[in-house]
Amino acid sequence: MAVLADLVNALRSGTVEVVDLTAPLTEDTPILELPEQFGQTANFRLEEISRYDDRGPAWYWNNFRTGEHTGTHFDAPNHWVSGKDLADIASVPADHLVAPAVVLDVSARVAADPDFVVTREHLDAFVAAHGPLPDGGWLLCRTGWSARTTQAEMINRDGDGPHSPGMSADCARWVAEESPLLGIGVETVGTDAGAAGGFDPAYPCHTFLLGNGKYGLTQLTNLHRLPATGAVLITPPLKIVGGSGSPARVLALVER
Repeated sequence: MAVLADLVNALRSGTVEVVDLTAPLTEDTPILELPEQFGQTANFRLEEISRYDDRGPAWYWNNFRTGEHTGTHFDAPNHWVSGKDLADIASVPADHLVAPAVVLDVSARVAADPDFVVTREHLDAFVAAHGPLPDGGWLLCRTGWSARTTQAEMINRDGDGPHSPGMSADCARWVAEESPLLGIGVETVGTDAGAAGGFDPAYPCHTFLLGNGKYGLTQLTNLHRLPATGAVLITPPLKIVGGSGSPARVLALVER
């Protein structure tokens, strides 16, 4: 109990700060765009039930409609065909929802090249500088992409297709199969690079991570407020039975 009491006191005093890594969820929140022959996710929508009126004089509430993978969200293993027999979002163990995190800052490289991908060499350099990746923790990739708040900016599509940063196929395989990590978190609309449909295999972060029972977090914000090491992530999704993912309110605890 002393440990929890110390945490409460640290939160009250500000020596531990809670940083919100969640993008606002509105009708304008950017969403994934798949090739037009495939099914598409829905934009977020609020549908008013009553607002202190004859439909309900003392209360305000809404229905909402959205896709599981809209806004800041948590990818469960069964989201991808490689993990189709693995956990749904309701089956993610609760102790996986509070975990350490490290932040790999590649924002300068992405500013110069929106198609930049993280490779094993970048992870090796991070480990050399900061120590081992956290066992049962998250690798968060800071790219600066969360500054892009419109659909067009986030997808960054031209005649050659979408352009956004991600991870190489070899790096994704290593994270999924050999690293001690729980999953990866990104600022982009999905865990894979915009051009990843042309990688071998296609969409390697989805293919390898979810196929190995690991997770993805997307559309994170405020990664510039986290240290390279030492943060703790709190990542609770909705407990949707049979669901493949869920919007999440992702928070980080940071010691100041």
